[in-house]
Amino acid sequence: MREHDIQRLADIVIERSGPLQKPVGVVLGTGLGEFAEDVTQATVIGYADLPGFPKPGVEGHSGRLVLGRIGNRDVAVLQGRTHYYERGEIFAMKAPLRALRAIGCETLLLTNAAGSLLEAAGPGSVVLIRDHINMTGVSPLFGEPGSRRFVDMVDAYDPALCERFVAIAERERVTLHQGVYAYFCGPNFETPAEIRAARVLGADVVGMSTAPEVIMARSLGMCVAALSVITNYAAGTDTEALSHEHTMRNAALALRDVRRLLIQFLSEA
Repeated sequence: MREHDIQRLADIVIERSGPLQKPVGVVLGTGLGEFAEDVTQATVIGYADLPGFPKPGVEGHSGRLVLGRIGNRDVAVLQGRTHYYERGEIFAMKAPLRALRAIGCETLLLTNAAGSLLEAAGPGSVVLIRDHINMTGVSPLFGEPGSRRFVDMVDAYDPALCERFVAIAERERVTLHQGVYAYFCGPNFETPAEIRAARVLGADVVGMSTAPEVIMARSLGMCVAALSVITNYAAGTDTEALSHEHTMRNAALALRDVRRLLIQFLSEA
């Protein structure tokens, strides 16, 4: 989208919500949409009313932008994302993220559902992502003009934001694992051989989102932190069959802990 299209998006959002003071952007992953209920003074805009926003096609992603407050902080919550595997478009979340940046978001908090390679982090656990491995070889910056596409990904998951989550988890007595996220494009789950390869490369969790959003957010100058909700052990490490229904069911197990972490983070922001 061109710059004037992004500004048009921002104007629509501000016209509906009123002025926002450095809102924090939040992207809710599969099964985590209920967090949007914690937003007070909420203005809700369907993605269909925002030109260029994608239409999510996965159960557990309602497709709404929720603007309001949590604690004393303005927030802009994307209740659902579109994945690369839905239409083969790695840049599917470009317009939403650029719109968030245009309305003043300097910080972006991402959540996702993921499979675990960590024995200690079973279904219902929460993992703070410290880095990622892009197993797909594709980037949402394909086709971007000029030098803005050459983004430094060192500390892409902002160390200061990560340490804040660690401190909050300790204070709130929430077990917060930490690790590296391996991004596979999906929609099929990974094979056991792919999981073994990811483990050798240093992965701790695997999933089908987040990494493209981090790359795009960093290109926009946003500071990023991300939490994975563990819904299953990765393929070949457990006997339970994998399915999207399984993912939805187990994401709910960690919703309370994710809510506590996010609300405390936003209340202190």
